[in-house]
Amino acid sequence: MPPDTLARSATFAALAAFTLSYIFIWARALRADTHCRPTLPALLTGFITNFFDTLGIGSFATTTSIIKFSRMVPDQLIPGTLNAGHTLPTIFQAFIYIAAIEVDPATLLLMIAGAVTGSWFGAGWVAGMPKRSVQIGVGCALLFASLVLFMRQFDLFPAGGDALGLNGTRLVIAVAFNTLFAAISTLGIGFYAPCMTLVGLLGMNPLTAFPIMMGSSAFLMPVASTRFVLNNAYSSSVAVGLTLGGVCGVPLAAFAVKSMPLNAARWLVMFVILYAAIRMLRSAYTERHNA
Repeated sequence: MPPDTLARSATFAALAAFTLSYIFIWARALRADTHCRPTLPALLTGFITNFFDTLGIGSFATTTSIIKFSRMVPDQLIPGTLNAGHTLPTIFQAFIYIAAIEVDPATLLLMIAGAVTGSWFGAGWVAGMPKRSVQIGVGCALLFASLVLFMRQFDLFPAGGDALGLNGTRLVIAVAFNTLFAAISTLGIGFYAPCMTLVGLLGMNPLTAFPIMMGSSAFLMPVASTRFVLNNAYSSSVAVGLTLGGVCGVPLAAFAVKSMPLNAARWLVMFVILYAAIRMLRSAYTERHNA
């Protein structure tokens, strides 16, 4: 078996093990939870956000905006709900992209290892944050997400190069920053944009960003979500709805739609996210005033 095929098979096997471990832990927690029945708004949110996530818009910022507007969950539970709810749909996407796009196995595996490490420490930190700190963090994350969408509209991301992998100092830099991005992403900032920027700055082919960022997210999210679930720092009913809706939206986008004009949708999403960021930061200000 060629080395690339062997490495890809090993990645799939490891991802399957992470997935089964997370499902076991979450299922055990849900059995003891009498409030985990998903609602229709959560199901629709999961379907829509993961549908567009598969096409490249992202799911964390859009889901946060919908949750904030509809008041599905308290602000302090948003990070945990996002991670727990989007884990399985993201893993679904990772299997698709890792199988379809070529990337150096060593680079992929080391960057994934960094992401897993960062997510474990980041999730533990976020799960213990007070409500106002979460509001400020999520508000800043939404502002960052709207900036990223603005940059994508005008092709301001680094163009990248032709490399399919990294070595030496550049590989060390990539792993270090991937670890940092993963820790921060547990707050709800999203992992895709920072990872895509990093890949471009280091001279890699822009297409390699998809298996790297999807693979990293697919491994880091079960780890982070496990900590949120064990700390009961999430809304189980909304997370279940996001999951069930998401696993239906991903294959529809990946295999049926495949691509569609998204320029107008990105403008709309950008302004919605910006408005949600302002509301979240305003909530943090009100929280301080009330305190």
